[in-house]
Amino acid sequence: MVLEGNPEVGSPRTSDLRHPGSQGSCVLSSPGEDAQPGEEPIKYGELIVLGCCEEGGEETEAQRGEVTGPRAHSCYNGCLASGDKGRRRSRLALSRRPHANGVKPDVMHHISTPLVSKALSNRGQHSISYTLSRSHSVIVEYTHDSDTDMFQIGRSTENMIDFVVTDTSPGGGAAEGPSAQSTISRYACRILCDRRPPYTARIYAAGFDASSNIFLGERAAKWRTPDGLMDGLTTNGVLVMHPAGGFSEDSAPGVWREISVCGNVYTLRDSRSAQQRGKLVENESNVLQDGSLIDLCGATLLWRTPAGLLRAPTLKQLEAQRQEANAARPQCPVGLSTLAFPSPARGRTAPDKQQPWVYVRCGHVHGYHGWGCRRERGPQERECPLCRLVGPYVPLWLGQEAGLCLDPGPPSHAFAPCGHVCSEKTARYWAQTPLPHGTHAFHAACPFCGAWLTGEHGCVRLIFQGPLD
Repeated sequence: MVLEGNPEVGSPRTSDLRHPGSQGSCVLSSPGEDAQPGEEPIKYGELIVLGCCEEGGEETEAQRGEVTGPRAHSCYNGCLASGDKGRRRSRLALSRRPHANGVKPDVMHHISTPLVSKALSNRGQHSISYTLSRSHSVIVEYTHDSDTDMFQIGRSTENMIDFVVTDTSPGGGAAEGPSAQSTISRYACRILCDRRPPYTARIYAAGFDASSNIFLGERAAKWRTPDGLMDGLTTNGVLVMHPAGGFSEDSAPGVWREISVCGNVYTLRDSRSAQQRGKLVENESNVLQDGSLIDLCGATLLWRTPAGLLRAPTLKQLEAQRQEANAARPQCPVGLSTLAFPSPARGRTAPDKQQPWVYVRCGHVHGYHGWGCRRERGPQERECPLCRLVGPYVPLWLGQEAGLCLDPGPPSHAFAPCGHVCSEKTARYWAQTPLPHGTHAFHAACPFCGAWLTGEHGCVRLIFQGPLD
């Protein structure tokens, strides 16, 4: 999955909606609220694409709007083989804009269908249209909200989309170029961030199109709320999971929920695109937390807060761990050759001669060898010469996206069957986290490459042999 960046758009909440005739005002920012030239922008948080990580280097190209982030250089850990170019990237920082661009619900109109096209033709007026029947639609107009910034995410490459998202293939890696089979909506969702502390970020299903509209057709799931307002769901839905205990060493996976167009929280539908909504979950909200997962039916994003990222390991710490692991001079227990994790700067190409390999069923680490093949079980199936267990035999690669790690622990575990290495707590958390796939299924997957996890635990503790001298 891939993202791209741009500024300018806004967002709502059902409780803010006013009926025709009610008085409303636009809250103006206090003097000094807008960013000043040369001032360090306030970061709301970062989005990291699962299965499409990046490495190295600070961004040097001019960014559109306030989207910033590092630049990928190679196909390491599932990043695009051609690297992140322009707005295309796999990790994105959302920062406060120089001027607020948010919008909020204002007035609701009940109109007949012939008037719909006229009402929606005003590009300067944001609105959501709910088609109830061929002769009846409800249009909710939006007004400027100077207290918020909004960032839109979707498959469309039009300018109103801040982050362009493409599908991540089930086996890992991002599909480059447009996909006719994509299940991600062109205007998938929007994130609304408060411009004042504590800079709360909220997520809503659907984004405004080139005409500043959100259109829910006759077949879309939509309904009247108890207070007489409108709400609805997008075709394939926007799912969110908040981790229990925050995103830390004590984290546990939470429960997947669906977010509505107005930001309300519902239990999952029977299938991804069913017209019958789930039940309203009144004690949960659409506020993003550190470690919240956002699934767009084809790609999954991880939200990290600035405070959470301060607890995450840095690239320097990951490099120090790599050097420390190599300094221990692990050896192949059979060939007796010294093993070493390659430098991330080399990129993930073909494994080199010192590359450590692992039998993912038992965790015994070796150098590459050609014996033990079980051709009747597949080309990757090998018999471990130490314990005789038969299973995949793959090269080990250190996970290089620090934002996916729960703690700065040593790289002691590998995901099965891809061989990406990280700390024990990070490995066990992701191995226990089911990620949505298709319309019904959930699979645990490696966060670094997107490969579905296999085996009893989805990961294995690595067993290295030290030098004989």
